[in-house]
Amino acid sequence: MDIISTLAKELEVGRGQVEAAVRLIDEGNTIPFIARYRKEATGALNDEILRNLDERLKYLRGLDERREQVLRSIEEQGKLTEELKNKLLEAKTMVAVEDLYLPYRPKRKTRAGIAKEKGLEPLADLISLQLLKEPLEKTAEAYISEEKGVASVKEAIDGARDILAERISEEASYRDYIRRLTAEEGMITSEAKDESAESVYEMYYHFEEPVKKCAGHRILALNRGEKEKILTVKILAPEEKILSYLEKRVLQRENPITSPIIKEAAEDAYHRLMAPAIERELRGSLTEKAEDGAIRVFGKNLEQLLMQPPITGRVVLGWDPAFRTGCKLAVVDATGKVLDTVVIYPTAPQNKVEEAKKVLKRLIETYHISLISVGNGTASRESEQMIAEFLKEIPEPVQYVIVSEAGASVYSASKLATEEFPEFDVGQRSAVSIARRLQDPLAELVKIDPKSIGVGQYQHDMNQKHLSEALGNVVEDCVNRVGVDLNTASASILEYVSGISKALAKNIVAYREENGAFRSRKQLLKVAKLGPKAFEQCAGFMRIAGGENPLDATSVHPESYGAALELLKRLGVKPEEISGGGIPGIGRRIHDYAKTAGELGIGELTLRDIVSELEKPARDPREEMPKPVLRTDVLDMKDLKPGMILKGTVRNVIDFGAFVDIGVHQDGLVHISQISKKFIRHPLEAVSVGDVVEVKVLSVDPAKKRIALTMKLE
Repeated sequence: MDIISTLAKELEVGRGQVEAAVRLIDEGNTIPFIARYRKEATGALNDEILRNLDERLKYLRGLDERREQVLRSIEEQGKLTEELKNKLLEAKTMVAVEDLYLPYRPKRKTRAGIAKEKGLEPLADLISLQLLKEPLEKTAEAYISEEKGVASVKEAIDGARDILAERISEEASYRDYIRRLTAEEGMITSEAKDESAESVYEMYYHFEEPVKKCAGHRILALNRGEKEKILTVKILAPEEKILSYLEKRVLQRENPITSPIIKEAAEDAYHRLMAPAIERELRGSLTEKAEDGAIRVFGKNLEQLLMQPPITGRVVLGWDPAFRTGCKLAVVDATGKVLDTVVIYPTAPQNKVEEAKKVLKRLIETYHISLISVGNGTASRESEQMIAEFLKEIPEPVQYVIVSEAGASVYSASKLATEEFPEFDVGQRSAVSIARRLQDPLAELVKIDPKSIGVGQYQHDMNQKHLSEALGNVVEDCVNRVGVDLNTASASILEYVSGISKALAKNIVAYREENGAFRSRKQLLKVAKLGPKAFEQCAGFMRIAGGENPLDATSVHPESYGAALELLKRLGVKPEEISGGGIPGIGRRIHDYAKTAGELGIGELTLRDIVSELEKPARDPREEMPKPVLRTDVLDMKDLKPGMILKGTVRNVIDFGAFVDIGVHQDGLVHISQISKKFIRHPLEAVSVGDVVEVKVLSVDPAKKRIALTMKLE
């Protein structure tokens, strides 16, 4: 297989782009590095295309490897024909290769294998060729053998039928046809094991839908219901059409002696051997496709959450709400440093509201707090009501925001949190995390397993290795897109920087603690076990503000420093001017980019990236994202009325809609049909996590805690 041509066709890019990307990947370069600093080589392929290319490259190479194993195995058996070899070489999927290998694969004992051991294969051949001129029973008499364990004519015929059934079931073209027909015309069905039992799966108690139309989230729901032993799930194939097809293919002619047994063998081949295997394959394929879709949605949600704009320059009070154990508070300054922690008891059963207000007043006056970040867990509603009431009583302009505390408890009990705050208990650590995830969501959320962040669906039902890899890639892309401050970044965020492993991240922090702040990127080469290759991969993503070289504060790669300095010299600009917030309009002073790039010995795309950085150093891509909705008052679910128009924040996007926080503690659902006036196949085409949207209330069900919203306001 020509893998390069296949990838170029699938990804709809040039062959040269694919060749360059594959070569760079094979040389050990990371996807973020290739996407950012090797644009000339790949024709500016972005990280999403490069990720897809990398994934398909691994699959196609695995396919080639498996094909070679199969060819070798069949050749060793002395059964490799030119026709079979060509079919294997043309096979484009693992399934096609395995179908062709099936007749030659070493088997456990089967009914057909036992029949062959009894010497019944010649009888099966005679039946298959349909050459018998005398009754089958008379022909079968010759195969009765006490020595071989064939006691009767019936046993001989049954054994021959088993051999025929296995042959039919192993014919690759038959399996391919039946698989495609079942996928196209089959129905996926489910029934309840106990109809009287109430469960979240009631809509699937009598469910039937064409296989080709069943949405991924329904496949995952059916799988979970089956796993929990609530549902029985099956695929109903167009059996009549399949059996008719098989009979036409296996019967050479109508022969009253052999046709009946061949038809029986075809039915047996389908019912006993092919149907269960093909149903398993189809269910597996549907699940894999559903998981891939869910992982893509999870990844997109996670990306939007990580890329939420930081709220900078404000002292934040993190508030971890609770009832019996009290609300844990942590005051965090604009740099993320913890200034104070305290526990108050404004909620039941203590209800010490006035005492809590006094503590809050003292904290706000002492530390000039201007923002309260409240976790959305237990007692959040009661805490929010108390905060809104308190803010009306004080002169200071303080706002609050409800943040998702998903993963905060996981982080606060982790080894990492213990190392970071050994003197704090889990509640205090959680309050710090809730404050910091508002100040810099990316830096704080990388400390938490992405699966625990709460922006997916059915994440516990998926292939966990595949999910972890995909989400890890998302975090890596986000971290490298934003870049990190080498002198303040934690080991948790450094390990996601291109070329940096967990061990190297810890070594960087250890070097910083021992030697003080980094003054230049070159110092990275003094970090234990950080060699030239790792430096090449990571250096451009590390930032040093106020260092020896102003270019170290930009995303210009050290390999391009010579070209950047020469450009500045030509334009009469001193490098120090970069530190003053950039050099506005520098790009307009270059009349011919292609010519200038050639003179500087770099590519035009690299030159444009350098100019962009010099104009606005270390531009934060998160600035373009919508800011969180800050509140000063509280709404209650009972305040909601159909027709009300509110502003809210998208908290989660799933296959059938989006959940929006409208400030009533219970997120409302905007069904996919209510997201856009235009037809959309998936909610992600119109909304993303973190989007601030206007919604209208359609209905409110306080008993079930359900709010239906629409984004179609007219």
